Amino acid sequence: MDLSELLNSPIGQSLINGVAGKFGMDENQAANAVKTAVPVILGGLGKNAQSQEGAESLNRALESKHDGSLLDNLTGMFQSNTDQLEQDGGGILGHIFGDKVEAVQSGVAQKSGISMDKIGPLLSTLAPVVMAYLGKQKQESNVGAGGLGDLLGGMLGGGGAQQKSGGGIMGMITGMLDKDKDGSALDDIFDMFTKK
Repeated sequence: MDLSELLNSPIGQSLINGVAGKFGMDENQAANAVKTAVPVILGGLGKNAQSQEGAESLNRALESKHDGSLLDNLTGMFQSNTDQLEQDGGGILGHIFGDKVEAVQSGVAQKSGISMDKIGPLLSTLAPVVMAYLGKQKQESNVGAGGLGDLLGGMLGGGGAQQKSGGGIMGMITGMLDKDKDGSALDDIFDMFTKK
């Protein structure tokens, strides 16, 4: 399943509705925020998975804590106390982006039109959900550390014949973000948010 399928799925709708409720946005604002933030998080994970050490670290996290079970009750997750989730997400973002977290937040705020005071908590809330989704996809695809880069690339539309046509949300995101026109927004997403 690629990102456009995820965002149009019941999981994606639960995520958008949960974000709208938690952050006081209308559904269009929430959808825009999610559709901007999720590819950035996936792009950062993809960048990390390019090194063997990064891929192995991500693989360990997916096999232990982020196995996909979080997706079983997204609606309940947003209705409960999300402080622990945000704290976990903050750690994930720190691991993915290092000292560039603020630059990433600023970039997502500009792209989505959402204020900075909401973007930090929003990204922190979405990061564990993205990890859970990736963990679920990893299990379904039965890949190890070595296959995570390809799995992430497929989710972002960085490979596969059907993605080259640029349909749906991913086509739009890739078109908007693929600055060097190499068919993959992965490198550009990361560069866009980490350059000052």
